[in-house]
Amino acid sequence: MPEPEPPEAPTAASRRPAWLAPVVLAAAGMSVASGFAQFSATATLGDVAAAFGADLSDGSSVAAQTGLAGTTLGLGLALIRLASLGSLPLAELADRHGRRGVLLGVTTAGLAISALAALAPSFWFLVAILALSRPLLSATNAVSGVVAAEETDSRDRAKAVGLIAAAYGLGAGLTALVRGAGDFHFRTVFALAVVPLLLMPLLARPLRETGRYAGLRRMLAQEPRARLRLRLGRVPPALRGRLLLLAGLSVGIAFVTGPVNGLLFVYAERIVHLSPSTTGVVVLIAGPIGLAGLLAGRWAADRVGRRPSAAVAHAALAAAGIVTYRGGGPAAIGGYLLTVFAGGALSPAVGSLAAELFPTSSRATAAGWLTVSGVLGAVSGLVCFGALADRTGFAAAAMAICLPVALASPLWFRLPETRGMELEQSAPEPQPEPDPAS
Repeated sequence: MPEPEPPEAPTAASRRPAWLAPVVLAAAGMSVASGFAQFSATATLGDVAAAFGADLSDGSSVAAQTGLAGTTLGLGLALIRLASLGSLPLAELADRHGRRGVLLGVTTAGLAISALAALAPSFWFLVAILALSRPLLSATNAVSGVVAAEETDSRDRAKAVGLIAAAYGLGAGLTALVRGAGDFHFRTVFALAVVPLLLMPLLARPLRETGRYAGLRRMLAQEPRARLRLRLGRVPPALRGRLLLLAGLSVGIAFVTGPVNGLLFVYAERIVHLSPSTTGVVVLIAGPIGLAGLLAGRWAADRVGRRPSAAVAHAALAAAGIVTYRGGGPAAIGGYLLTVFAGGALSPAVGSLAAELFPTSSRATAAGWLTVSGVLGAVSGLVCFGALADRTGFAAAAMAICLPVALASPLWFRLPETRGMELEQSAPEPQPEPDPAS
């Protein structure tokens, strides 16, 4: 079966690199919206706990200082993350029906449901609403990355994937910044999801189907007696080993980032007693630091290789998680900024590998599996961290969560190196199977 042709390199007359093409920028805009809506729960968690929990007291327990027990907070965030398991069938739809329609649909619906969280009468009602929106917005992240990867060649792919990660981080940062600068009530923050929802028609205009997916469909149309077996969650058997390893590493990363980032604001504001305006300033500072991490990670992924870049950033991310909860405001701020830098450096290598290890016919499905892996890791980390924090405190919980993950970082070298390879070289399309009906 012939391979789809890669996108043409931009001409000098276009004066626009492929990773800044309108379709990639449109996908990045949807990632901004997704980050804004998804991070609202994290940024406002301290206020949510105080509003829906018991009266605050001077006790030393997590519940006394925040309003809700660490186990309750961890479980609530875990259930929201667990709902992202539904992103797998949604992402798989992008392999069946195309990237554009799925991306527009899941983003629009996810933002609309997120805005309804402003009306939540209780903590668990809020959790339920956000759990409905989470799989849709998680699918936005997965499919946006696929669009960016398929619209670029090997020279620009890490940049495009990094742009999508930066866009999501920008959206998340805007949530915390808006809350800190305006001292908004948590209901107002959730209601602001209406703003990107109203901008969706503008993002839809430049968003087109990716050339590689359109090429795949044209080839299948030319071979009516052949079909690709596009079943839920299916990837070619020969690639399941690499998917399993990549998924396991994604579990480890999310096992750290789930609790470290998810509980950061309630820890900083209710335990360390930083003000919302202070956390807003920290998030503002984190923007250029995250961008620096992305640039460093993109350079390393293109010059040194995907695997070593991912391994080093993976270990640094886990170490930064330990620093964040060592105790005191300086450690919380410094650890968070280190986490942002390491997470930014990790994104280009991991995003490039996730695209370059799987063919066009199952790339979105593989992205869905990796999203599911991240969900399972984040849920496990949140539940474990919350329970440990109730018994041993935040510092010991962070050590127990992060240290094993740091030790797993050398496993990245068991994956194939794909630096400098086009998608058609690193993951050739499998031969279609005969259609039994023909």
